[in-house]
Amino acid sequence: MAAETAPPHIEILLVGMNGDLRGKRIPATMEKKIWDGAVRLPTSTQSLDIWGDDNDDITGLSLTIGDPDGNCIPDQRSLVPMPWAPEGSRQVLSTMHELTGEPSFMDPRGILASLLKRYEERGLTPVVATELEFYVVQDDWRETGKPRPPEKLMYRGEPNGFQLYDMSAVDALDDYLQTVRIWAKAQDLPADATTAEFGPGQFEINLLHRADALAAADDCIYLKRIAEQAAMKHGLKSTCMAKPYADQAGSGLHVHASIVDRDGNNVLDARGGDPARLKSVSAGMLNTMRDAQLIFAPFANSYRRFQPGSFAPVDIDWGFGHRGTAIRIPDRDGPAARIEHRVAGADANPYLLLTAILGGMLIGLDETLDPGPSTEPGKEPPAGTKRLTHDFLTAVEDFSASPFIKDIFGERYQKLYGDTKRKEAITFLRTVSDFDYRTYLPRI
Repeated sequence: MAAETAPPHIEILLVGMNGDLRGKRIPATMEKKIWDGAVRLPTSTQSLDIWGDDNDDITGLSLTIGDPDGNCIPDQRSLVPMPWAPEGSRQVLSTMHELTGEPSFMDPRGILASLLKRYEERGLTPVVATELEFYVVQDDWRETGKPRPPEKLMYRGEPNGFQLYDMSAVDALDDYLQTVRIWAKAQDLPADATTAEFGPGQFEINLLHRADALAAADDCIYLKRIAEQAAMKHGLKSTCMAKPYADQAGSGLHVHASIVDRDGNNVLDARGGDPARLKSVSAGMLNTMRDAQLIFAPFANSYRRFQPGSFAPVDIDWGFGHRGTAIRIPDRDGPAARIEHRVAGADANPYLLLTAILGGMLIGLDETLDPGPSTEPGKEPPAGTKRLTHDFLTAVEDFSASPFIKDIFGERYQKLYGDTKRKEAITFLRTVSDFDYRTYLPRI
């Protein structure tokens, strides 16, 4: 008897606070329910912390108010096939709306869409591209409790050196990377180059620019899912942890952004002169960077990435073509004039990340700001340059007290996100680690 073919389905997805995907899987025969806006989930789905707790005792957004439903309104533009699922299966991203009709204040897609309206009101359009770094690890992490590089990149149980731009590392995992590329093409993601990064099993995939920041964030979230699903297919696991290995490079999520006007002209183009607007938008991002660091580094592990001497910036500085700075200007003239924001880890929620970056840039568009002297290659940052924090709880408090965050994200979301992350930070501080025992128990 021939095996039955699994029927296709469609998944309607919501993006959570931590960039996680939640939603419902619906038989393809019942797809009309999605387009009718009849799919509901509790609005508190988007208040869940990293452990999946709704923290009703902190937020009062769940059982306290009856855990009300919201409508998951699909975005037709994000409808794509799921190559890993039964043939004909598809997925679509949605935005949570209250039953009264307005978007939920907790929805990351809705938050970014709201900020983009400010650009639209000014006759401007952000053009955005992301560069995602991630690790691929063996799939025995659940048994061992820690990651280890793929066997094909090991020699006698140890990583076989650094692999930056090493084509042999790409070749070793070519079956996995081919699957990622094929599935990205099936979803029409604008994936460009794939490169091996420093760490064993670490790769970067660049996504081409979009004149639609919401679509660019969708691309990034879909790429993360493809990397994960392809890893499962090949007996591996992908991870976007900012720092999965203490002695290896961290993973970043770099963002390139420019701004075009109604005529399609890049307003950051210096045209061979002084890049005044590029410097002004850089200043806008620098001035708000500490306030928004909790968005760029949303977890306790995120802060392990900010180490002197690494490619992750520790100073709040800028420079021309300098990959050690927080804000890098790769090009100042012509259509390609843009900034590169290099602070965020791969663990950042792309919607909240773009909201924070574009919010800072908007300040530099509305005002004429001076970022101060640039950091020159081979030299220390200028005197007086401030630094990013290395402390999770400090970032929480900076975020929670910021007028900029209140304006860009809304007062209610500032409180929700800040209170939820404060709980996570305090839990981290209260946890006695193996390091504590190994270092202090024998000696103190």
